[in-house]
Amino acid sequence: MKQVDDKVERFPSVILSVLLVAVGILIGVVLAADFGWLPFGDDVPESSPQQPVPAVLSPPLSRGGDLGFAQVAKEVTPAVVNISTVTKSGKGGSLVPFDDPFFHRFFGEEFLRRFEAPKGRKERSLGSGVIVDQTGTIITNNHVVSQADEIKVLLSDKREFRAKLVGTDPKADLAVLKIDAQALHTIPWADSDRLEVGEYVLAIGNPFGLNQTVTMGIVSAVGRASMGIAEYEDFIQTDAAINPGNSGGALVNTGGQLVGINTAIFSQSGGNMGIGFAVPSNMARTIMEQLIQSGRVIRGWLGVSIQDLTPELASQFGLPEPKGVLVSDVLDASPAKRAGLERGDVIVEYDGKPVETPTQLRNAVARTLVGKKAVLKVIRDRRPRTVEITVAEQPKPVARADDASDGAVRPA
Repeated sequence: MKQVDDKVERFPSVILSVLLVAVGILIGVVLAADFGWLPFGDDVPESSPQQPVPAVLSPPLSRGGDLGFAQVAKEVTPAVVNISTVTKSGKGGSLVPFDDPFFHRFFGEEFLRRFEAPKGRKERSLGSGVIVDQTGTIITNNHVVSQADEIKVLLSDKREFRAKLVGTDPKADLAVLKIDAQALHTIPWADSDRLEVGEYVLAIGNPFGLNQTVTMGIVSAVGRASMGIAEYEDFIQTDAAINPGNSGGALVNTGGQLVGINTAIFSQSGGNMGIGFAVPSNMARTIMEQLIQSGRVIRGWLGVSIQDLTPELASQFGLPEPKGVLVSDVLDASPAKRAGLERGDVIVEYDGKPVETPTQLRNAVARTLVGKKAVLKVIRDRRPRTVEITVAEQPKPVARADDASDGAVRPA
């Protein structure tokens, strides 16, 4: 009986303990749900690691831009070739095509001295070129192939050809080659006159012999002249990385069109410093077509000496701003003399296009077909006049534009 009584006395204590444990478990479950410790429930924290945060932060158009440049590169790089030349060392002493004085000024004597070759051995130089038609016509720089005894062209598919020199134009530093091949990759021409500062461009070439190198930048400036690089200058300036070996390579826009032929860089170390220059495609194409047709370049000529119009001169001639070109002299028996152009005239328009600098006028006249009648708008005695001139062929003994500094007299 005593054992039964003991069990009856402990029964309320057991019930109370069970109730206390149950209450504790219930409270724990409620707190766990509030703090989000359970794998179920409606209260899910916003910072859960399962949230796709990287996908939200990625710019939606950035990948599309990368794909655009990649596609352009795939389309144009097969049309850019590696050009190597072999020249007997008796003709010179440089392993790179930088014998022109402007390279010594841009690169420095110490850098170029590394490439000097001893007499008696053959010299090999590397540059780039652009295939512009499927039958093997290639455009490059004159300084890449000048004085070469042998020119070899290496395509992107590793085929190698000996190239024939069709013609050169040292005044614009351009040359045209021809290889015996068919169905080649080409780059379509662009209208370089429509190129604007700030546009993206790709430079393709073989810097330091590294084939099919692609670099990206923007158009830093257009119409660069008086650089002392060539006699006729109208350069596109770009910050796309251009180095030795890029000469003659392609400068293309985001549409995969050829806007320029890479020609030179401004450098104090021999490497890229973000200042490169390219011959505009419109100038390059005109020169190439003439070299193919006649083997030489025929440039237009007026027979005047011209100079910059400074603010002081503009005020003296009654012009509101210094835009135009001052005629400082008119040559006897020249087209300008026969048309009645006079010393002191200010040319403000040539063939319907505004004229602001001597370089701009010289390039426009040079591109004009011989025999064409060009209409000039001039200011004489503070009054506008119209003069019609029949453009003649430029005679050979014409002074170089880079023989004079900015503001000096230049022929046209």
